[in-house]
Formats: sequence, C-alpha cells, structure tokens
Amino acid sequence: MREIKVSMPYIGKSLSCNHWKYKGGMYTRKETKQWMEALGWQIVTHHIEDWRQPITVRIDGIFKDKRSCPDLHNLVKVVCDSIEEVTGLNDRNYKTETGEPLIRHDEEPTILITVRENDA
Repeated sequence: MREIKVSMPYIGKSLSCNHWKYKGGMYTRKETKQWMEALGWQIVTHHIEDWRQPITVRIDGIFKDKRSCPDLHNLVKVVCDSIEEVTGLNDRNYKTETGEPLIRHDEEPTILITVRENDA
C-alpha cells in the first residue's frame, strides 16, 4: 500500500469556505488558489492516478489554540479539489477521513494531508 504525507501551512478561514459569491458568480480567493496549486504540485509527482482506487484522503491539523482551530471536515473540499485538479481523479471516488486537531502552542498552524492507496 502506497502512501503520501504532505504538510501545508494553514492560511486561515479562506480554506474552509473556498468558493465565494460575487456579483452573481462564484470565485476562489487568490491565496486559496495559490495554496491549492502548491498542494497539487506536491502530489502530482507521485502519480496517484495509477494507484488502486478509491484513494483515501486523511486530514489532520496542528494549531496554536482552540480558537484558531477550524473544523477539519470543512477543509475536505479544498483538499480534494486540489488533488482532483492535478490528477484528474474524480473526488467523488475518494474516501475521506479527518482526525482530531492537535493543539501545540509552539508550532505554526499546519494542515497534515495523507493520501493512501486502496489496500484491497
């Protein structure tokens, strides 16, 4: 079973709600697009499109305090959209998991993403 672990900075609430309505349309904030591209470039080199499907995407996080800690379920869409964009794998076929956020006052807020191949 193959596995990738990626660590990304947590850039705030724009990741939780990555599509915003504006003048009747939808847009994604610039910093969110840049974050999604950075994640995509870290994943594309592993060629997960060749892995057994469905893949499992797990999201964990490290935060400074409970006030700055998002609901990790809200980050699933932006992470899965990033992976789908670079691999072409439809995110409907992903299994998703979220862990418990870790509170560490001395570390920068970080999103930990694990992508695993189906072990069947």
